[in-house]
Amino acid sequence: MTHAIDVQKLRKRYGDRDAVRDVSFTVDPGEVFCLLGPNGAGKTTTTEILEGYRLADGGTVRVLGHDPAADERRFRERIGIVLQECGVQPDLSVAELVRMYGRYYPHPRPVDELLDLVGLTEKRNSGAKTLSGGQKRRLDLALGLVGDPELLFLDEPTTGFDPSARRAAWATIRDLCALGKTVFLTTHFMDEAQELADRIAVIANGSIVAMGTPDELGGRDTAATEIRFHLPAGLTTADLPSLPSATVSAGEHGVLVRSTEGIAVTNVITGWAIKRRVTLANFSVSQPSLEDMYLRLTADAHATTNEPVGSIR
Repeated sequence: MTHAIDVQKLRKRYGDRDAVRDVSFTVDPGEVFCLLGPNGAGKTTTTEILEGYRLADGGTVRVLGHDPAADERRFRERIGIVLQECGVQPDLSVAELVRMYGRYYPHPRPVDELLDLVGLTEKRNSGAKTLSGGQKRRLDLALGLVGDPELLFLDEPTTGFDPSARRAAWATIRDLCALGKTVFLTTHFMDEAQELADRIAVIANGSIVAMGTPDELGGRDTAATEIRFHLPAGLTTADLPSLPSATVSAGEHGVLVRSTEGIAVTNVITGWAIKRRVTLANFSVSQPSLEDMYLRLTADAHATTNEPVGSIR
């Protein structure tokens, strides 16, 4: 098995609408692969086909060497799934639920080990119905891991988590990857994708519009650097030094300089300011964030269909 997931020319149609069109990608063993996309873009359909809950209309899909549509028991035993909302028996305790779900697998992970991994040791004897929203998501993660899966599907895994709980969940996911597990992640949190993903694919209007590492996605690594600052009273952009490799604009939010030679241009501007003893208020240097690239990519994809871009949380 070369790839943990191998998708080639995947197609799915609902009535007269193509939900997924010729989608192709691979996921390597041990990789965290993140699928991003606005609501209605085909993200959920693609994921459910990989999980074996929905049938494809065309193309080929192999997950851990299996055809998910065959619904083989061996396939189910090798994957773990954490859905956005997981229904569990509310009157059972956390430990009872983990133990019960573990019986569906030939080699379940020890209950105490799992509870420690997801930070629920102190809640082991508490009923599921007494857990907070974030604690319930931790329980969902424990149940997804109970069979010691080779491949874990995580759908919005940290929804409802406070910042510290999110960081702890990220650490847990990274620990899983260190053990050789493969993770297929969907999320609306750009910082989560930036933190966890080895590679990201952006799907919009049923097609993959970009794929790459978080730092390279959509040409992010080569995008123009943006330098922002405010000039003191009495100075205008005409007073700035010559910046032949940059575009300069000014507005109510100050001066914006854009250049693909960000370091050199920044050096010229700061050198000029120091020499003339000019204070450049609110000075900042940045490249487009992952969220900037995501919005740009999905907006471009939807422009041809006049469909609104789905919101991100």
